[in-house]
Amino acid sequence: MLVDGKWAADWQPVQATDAKGGFVRQVSGFRHWVTPDGAPGPTGQGGFKAEAGRYHLYVALICPWASRALIARRLKGLEAVVGLSVVEPELGDEGWAFAAPDALTGAGHIHQLYTRADPHYTGRATVPVLWDTQLGTIVNNESADILAMFDSGFGALASGPVLRPTALLPAIEALNGRLYHTLNNGVYRAGFATTQAAYAEAFADVFATLDAMEARLAEGGPFLLGEALTEPDIRLFVTLVRFDAAYHGLFKCNLRRLADYPALSAWMARMLAVPGIRQTVSIDHIKRGYYSIKALNPTGIVPLGPELPWLMP
Repeated sequence: MLVDGKWAADWQPVQATDAKGGFVRQVSGFRHWVTPDGAPGPTGQGGFKAEAGRYHLYVALICPWASRALIARRLKGLEAVVGLSVVEPELGDEGWAFAAPDALTGAGHIHQLYTRADPHYTGRATVPVLWDTQLGTIVNNESADILAMFDSGFGALASGPVLRPTALLPAIEALNGRLYHTLNNGVYRAGFATTQAAYAEAFADVFATLDAMEARLAEGGPFLLGEALTEPDIRLFVTLVRFDAAYHGLFKCNLRRLADYPALSAWMARMLAVPGIRQTVSIDHIKRGYYSIKALNPTGIVPLGPELPWLMP
């Protein structure tokens, strides 16, 4: 991580734990919002007006948090409005790295974007990063904010489905909250737990949620909140597309595979059939990235499997 703008030691997946030895995720440090008129959003300062070509999104295809922002960019038709850079999948000693110096900033690593935005930044250098090319700073590094921004912050520059319809907001927020703690972050709580008790608690949360989502989709659908794809579908998808390839083995979430859930598997196929979503998925990057985490896989050997039947065209 960065400490007062200086990179400190080799990259480590766990920077903080709770009293039980459970994994604690860092709170995002940049929380400004792009809005149609540049007015302040729910957090941060104003001055970030929606303009074509002004903003740039940095992502890693291994990362579920970055991928949900990437999916929203696709679904909202913002490819020509917001630029895109993809970092290398492997996590090195300095975290996320570019294959070649970043064309916009000359940076070799994501953490250098953070110190450009704040020379004294202390914290982890995470993706996604939404960058303002005009001001040369980070607008936001919280994936939930960026997803919401792409849905409504770009006004007429965006198109596509409404991911957070007003009538469904209470149901969306309730489902988002459950998915985050027990599944999206639950797999990380299991994989990076430092005690058996913390692991067991996270493990139970993960499979209770998978069972509940299986039942929900078996009874209703075709999407989580009815006929239309909404934000919780994206949040669930980015975890499940990584489940059998990474979390089942490497993160010890091995009670069942996604392939063992027929309704979830059918829903995954429907999600992948939505134009633009399949193009955000790279199982190669996912496996190379997760299995490069030295704390979990010291040899760096990347498994050749598994078969993922729901991923087939």
